[in-house]
This record gives sequence, structure tokens and C-alpha cells, in this order.
Amino acid sequence: MSLADRLEGLRTRIQRAAAAADRDPSSIEFLPVSKKQPLSLIREAAALGFARFGENYVQEGAEKAAALPDLAFVLLGPLQRNKAKSALQTFTEIQSLDRPELAERLGRLAEELDVVRPVWIQVDLWDETTKQGGCAEADLPALIAVLSGDARLPLRGLMALPPPGDDAAFTQMAGLRERLQQDLGRSLRLSLGMSGDLEAAIAAGSDQIRIGTAFFGERSY
Repeated sequence: MSLADRLEGLRTRIQRAAAAADRDPSSIEFLPVSKKQPLSLIREAAALGFARFGENYVQEGAEKAAALPDLAFVLLGPLQRNKAKSALQTFTEIQSLDRPELAERLGRLAEELDVVRPVWIQVDLWDETTKQGGCAEADLPALIAVLSGDARLPLRGLMALPPPGDDAAFTQMAGLRERLQQDLGRSLRLSLGMSGDLEAAIAAGSDQIRIGTAFFGERSY
């Protein structure tokens, strides 16, 4: 099956889910996750209209960004402190910010490099930090406090990897976003949902859907 065929099927699902939730499908971003995918497929996806791609690993993302300078790459995977500088140089956004000390290091390096990089806080409400990273709800105030004074790391929203099959997790994230928006006095975007649960994510108000193999096909390891 071609990328165009897969895209048509996924967009149909998004449109149906948006209609069921009384939402405008154009308000939901489809972010292709290009981890372990060849440059040829990313170029093919770009020809279909995509300009932003999600990557999980800093080194792989850096190589792709160098080879495809007209495209933008977003970091979705866990970020180690020793790769913070490379991440700022490579990615236009970082969605996996999950601890104050990392935010502090990114802020210092962003000033040194003279760059602005929007960030998303990766949240973990389900005690899954050992698997994928993420900031517990109790630790969010400290992390947000670090970001509040740093214009070089504007907070765009919340990203999460809910446990598979747990639709209630999406409702939890929607509630958390609402509470934080009230506290901060401004809107936050929400990045939830992959190919297996995009309907639940859209119903909960997710602004971004991250799709990997359901769009690109099986990854090459």
C-alpha cells in the first residue's frame, strides 16, 4: 500500500472522529513519526504536503535534518542532558521535556546558541516514567516555574503516552490541561493519540495525532 493510500485511510478516520466529537478536523495536526524510516519515504511524505516530522533519537534526527534541510523535525523521545545542545541545534520543537534540571540546561544552552525552541511537557499520570519518561503531576509546578521566566523555551502544550487500551487516560489528560490553562491564564495544546487510539484522543480534545507505522509502514531496524 502506498503512502497516499495510507494517508487517505488515516485522514478518513480523523475526519470521522472529529465529526463524532463535533470538532473541525483541520484543527487536528497529523504529525508523521519518521523514526527508523528512510529518507526516501520522508521525501515522499513531504511531496504529499508534510513539512514536520517527529523523531525519537537525537542523532538520527540530526542526520535527517542535515540531509533534508527544507523540513522541520520535532523531538518526541527522551532527552539526555548530554545531548541537549545537539537537540536544540537539530529540532524546531522539543516535546519530551520532563524535568526542571533539563529545562534549566536547555535554557542556558538556548541563550548560548541564541535560539528559541518551543517546548512541550511530557506528562506521566500513570507511573510509567521508567518506560518512556514523563513528568508526574506533582512535579509539574516546579517544571513550569523554570519555563515561566525563559522566553527562549516557550511552553506550547502537553504531550503524553497513555497506557494502551486505557481510554480514561485521555480524559485525565484533558482535565489536566484544563486545570493548567486556568492556572496559567492561557491556552495549551495537547498531543495525544497514535494510530490505535486516535479516536479516543480526538474525543478528548487532542490537537495533535502522532502516526508512525500506520502511515509509513513497518520500520527498518
